[in-house]
Amino acid sequence: MDELKGIIRDIPDFPKQGIIFKDITTLLSDAKSFHRMIDLLAHRYVGEKIDQIVGIEARGFILGSALAYKLGTGITLVRKPGKLPYKTRSISYELEYGSDTLEIHEDAFKPGDKVIVADDLLATGGTMAAVVDLVQEFGAEIRECAFMAELEFLNGRQKLPEGKVFSLLKF
Repeated sequence: MDELKGIIRDIPDFPKQGIIFKDITTLLSDAKSFHRMIDLLAHRYVGEKIDQIVGIEARGFILGSALAYKLGTGITLVRKPGKLPYKTRSISYELEYGSDTLEIHEDAFKPGDKVIVADDLLATGGTMAAVVDLVQEFGAEIRECAFMAELEFLNGRQKLPEGKVFSLLKF
């Protein structure tokens, strides 16, 4: 794991002063590392019945699509308002500096579907918590919230269902 962590570069003072941004594009652009990261994540779910991977806009689309392909499932997209072409359900939630809204197609899941929600990075957990709530409105079962990386010092996993969070890399 240290090899994969070492490929992610730190960008100081981005997007604002005092923040050290974890730039995952360096890992994504390295074919061997990207392949290894997806293999490690997918291996966790081999042999389980997973009905859908949910990818959160936008970097969750990358991780979610690759994971869905590897596991032989479909991917459901969670997007910002107005981006999905069919009827949607939405959820609004609070962020540290305002609020946001996300949408998903109203026919995304059937009750009892087993779902993995995938995103690149777990920080404060607000976005993922909102997506978990939205998915559960359908009666779908969250198998796990899967992340490539987690910023542990922000305690984001405390907002998510206990025992349902997996992060491949921890900072």
